[in-house]
Amino acid sequence: MTTIASGTDTLTRDALTVLQPGFTGTTAPDWLLRRLGEGLASVGLFGRNIASPEQLAALTAQLRAERDDVLVAIDEEGGDVTRLEVRSGSSFPGNHALGAVDDVELTRQVASELGRRLAACGVNLNWAPSADVNSNPANPVIGVRSFGADTALVARHTAAYVTGLQSAGVAACTKHFPGHGDTAVDSHHALPRIDAAVEVLSDRELSPFRAAIAAGTRAMMSAHILIPALDSDHPATLSRPVLTDLLRGDLGYTGLIVTDGMEMQAIAATYGIERGSVLALAAGADAICVGGGLADDETVRRLRDALIAAVRSGELPEERLAEAAERVRELARWTATAPPATEGAARTDVGLIAARRALKVTGAADFTPLTEAPYVAAFTPVANIAVGDETPWGVAAELGRLLPGTETGSFAGEDAGREALGAAGDRRIVAVVRDEHRHPWMATALDILLEARPDTIVVEMGVPQAPPRGALHIATHGAARVCGRAAAEVIAGE
Repeated sequence: MTTIASGTDTLTRDALTVLQPGFTGTTAPDWLLRRLGEGLASVGLFGRNIASPEQLAALTAQLRAERDDVLVAIDEEGGDVTRLEVRSGSSFPGNHALGAVDDVELTRQVASELGRRLAACGVNLNWAPSADVNSNPANPVIGVRSFGADTALVARHTAAYVTGLQSAGVAACTKHFPGHGDTAVDSHHALPRIDAAVEVLSDRELSPFRAAIAAGTRAMMSAHILIPALDSDHPATLSRPVLTDLLRGDLGYTGLIVTDGMEMQAIAATYGIERGSVLALAAGADAICVGGGLADDETVRRLRDALIAAVRSGELPEERLAEAAERVRELARWTATAPPATEGAARTDVGLIAARRALKVTGAADFTPLTEAPYVAAFTPVANIAVGDETPWGVAAELGRLLPGTETGSFAGEDAGREALGAAGDRRIVAVVRDEHRHPWMATALDILLEARPDTIVVEMGVPQAPPRGALHIATHGAARVCGRAAAEVIAGE
């Protein structure tokens, strides 16, 4: 059993228990192990902490040697957002691809296999799935992370994902409550606002979260978004009407409420992480996620001290902090007793099967698969922070495996099309785009390519909103490695 260091009082222990910090490096630093001994109950992992499954398993064992019931959390959505395979790209397609297939049993199997791999590495809390309805095509941060724009589809796949993930003994953390889909602003950079009526929110945004609750999701993550119809003064993460009155009261949710990263500018730039953390707990949140950008002992100390000071001043009721800490411990107890996955052998191929089924191919009837190495022109947008820019994407690597000698280049901006033409020479061009509809320069680049080279193959690896064009058009519904492989197989006739 875990032993809390002597001299750690209840208030200090509870203040540490509600924090979910990150750290740098592939082994646990001394300060983190010390904090676990003082009462810290959760640790968040990111791509910077992972080199291989074996290394990750050793890291989580190191954490559990200090505290056996520690919650080890990760942001592993599969698809574009992967931490397990941050350097290679995911073996699983993301939500949008699963929604395109619309086979809830396949979604459950994908989530179960992903959960099995997480559990094998010692991870027991996954900040997934995204239950956001991607109703705004201009959304810069959700997109392919959503199952789609149809509420009923998102709801049924959210429930299937939660069921599959938790069948492997890994707690699901459904996000981003009450729904981040109808935004045109990335909350990593600023505070988004949704001006929708309560009736619209209830029918559209909340339905997938109701489905997640019915499926037994063990955790829920709040969104840093302002919704005046629910609370005109505070973003959802800091809103008692949203977290306590709506989520706890109206929807009847009793599990853990986790905040999105408090260092995101939607909170940090307006309230600061200390003040924001106090307000979040007072509003009804139970765990403070911090560490995506702030990952040191100083951050933990500052937040611990801010919570203690708020209790002593009366701003944060001590019983509210104690309640939040107990919910963290309750989830830790569930993960410690949850049975491991027992549904037969591991389905290592399920991700590729799903990626192949998700493809939407236009023009295949008149297309002759390539037999010679092409030139892959990747029109590369700026990656949002949730996805990151360190994870490779595209089809070049997989085409190179099937058609040795394939060359590639990355292009952006108003001259991207002309530059790609010059670089390709006489080679057949495969143009790879990501959310063409959101980037006018990308659409212009395709115009230039297709006018000069009508035989250009177009692969859309984002949300396919623009009309299909090109000699062959492949919509993968995501940029995971397996999505690139599935598209390459079509191009090369495999």
